[in-house]
Amino acid sequence: MLRTLILALGAVLAIGGPAAAQAACGAPGPQADGWETADPASVGLDPAALCRLASRFAAWKEANVHAVLVARHGRLVFEQYFTGSDQQWGQPPADTTFGPSVPHDLRSITKSVVSLLVGVGIDKGWVHDIDQPVFSLLPDYADLRTPEKERITLRDLLTMSAGLTWSEDLPYSDPKNSETGMDTAADPCRYVLEQPVADPAGTVWTYSGGSAALIACVLRKATGKTIDELARTALFEPLGITHVEWARYPRTGEPVAASGLRLLPRDTLKFGQLVLDHGAWHGHQIVPAAWVDAAVSPQINGPGSVFYGFQFWLGRSLVARREVDWVAGIGYGGQRLFIVPSLDLTVLIHAGLYASPRQDWVGTAVLNRFVLPATTP
Repeated sequence: MLRTLILALGAVLAIGGPAAAQAACGAPGPQADGWETADPASVGLDPAALCRLASRFAAWKEANVHAVLVARHGRLVFEQYFTGSDQQWGQPPADTTFGPSVPHDLRSITKSVVSLLVGVGIDKGWVHDIDQPVFSLLPDYADLRTPEKERITLRDLLTMSAGLTWSEDLPYSDPKNSETGMDTAADPCRYVLEQPVADPAGTVWTYSGGSAALIACVLRKATGKTIDELARTALFEPLGITHVEWARYPRTGEPVAASGLRLLPRDTLKFGQLVLDHGAWHGHQIVPAAWVDAAVSPQINGPGSVFYGFQFWLGRSLVARREVDWVAGIGYGGQRLFIVPSLDLTVLIHAGLYASPRQDWVGTAVLNRFVLPATTP
């Protein structure tokens, strides 16, 4: 009799155990942060595929993925955290066990947040339009004006086409890296505007953290407030985001607009949902819909086959011979916030791949090999 009971119990566990584990894999925990949660299957996502994602990156330590979060149809359905080495902005590497209460650097996803803040600023009249010349908005730097630099507009900063000489190809530890030079300058905005002209404004995309720095400078001149103060009242408080950190320039103490934001992962994912909902969160319009639509529309050719909007990247994936367009915030080290409008889907990947060539494709692998194939159109 005892042997029979043991065999029967084993059969139940063999059937029910894996299914129960699958149901719990990546299940979002309860948080009073504004996210409604749901089971992946209820929004057309294959739970088994997402569990394969979780087990793959738990075993693949070299990928150093820290977190993967997925939301669809406005509901958070998957959040998986890992342990790995991380390097907070300006700090040495350290092993970290990640979770929903552990903040993570956004790095250059910060630029996308700044873009949304510009949309709020246009709506509130901080600046009147994006075709204003930058020097008209920054009169304190009039001594740096030249006929070529006079043509630079706020639009050119948003599309990284100011035409100023700039290179972030060298390691950020190298003082010859343009962003490193800006970060250590006595006046970061002056440093950017001092750079010689390489191309006519508005014609050539060149990756530049200096663009976001100048945008922050424009907003401060217009409002008298720093970028962190403006973002707190215009974006973070309406989104229910209370845990916010900004890296700061070592010489000025000002927040780093190009790459300094640090948030909880579930809060970062809210910006993906904000874009999907055309600037609204729970029915409350935070960023004008017209601005969001423009920001995530092609504005200029980026590198390779990628387009660029207003501090957002625009690309595409091929899944089962079906082309899927996406928008993304992309940050150093493998930070990726993918927004897939046609599938009403947003995916956040955090990683610690600083200075690693893997950072260019690990996040895309999460999207293309796991999440998109798991999604029912």
